[in-house]
Amino acid sequence: MPNIKSAIKRVKVNEKNNAQNTATKSAMRTAVKKFEAAVVNNDENVKALLGNAVKQLDKAASKGLIHKNTANRQKARLMKKLSVEA
Repeated sequence: MPNIKSAIKRVKVNEKNNAQNTATKSAMRTAVKKFEAAVVNNDENVKALLGNAVKQLDKAASKGLIHKNTANRQKARLMKKLSVEA
């Protein structure tokens, strides 16, 4: 553990930011998995789940957790899954 006051604060801030980033990334993955499961099961609320997944991907990209091109690629693949199954 650091002794300097500013270093102690850095550790606290980094832990808080790490927890927030982990939660956001986890929510993104969960939303994508729920959508993919709904597509396989032919659920009626697939479009709502797609909207949520896209929102979570955009949120993660805007916060810098994933690259914006990665988010766009994943969104395109999700849209493709929806159109193929429909």
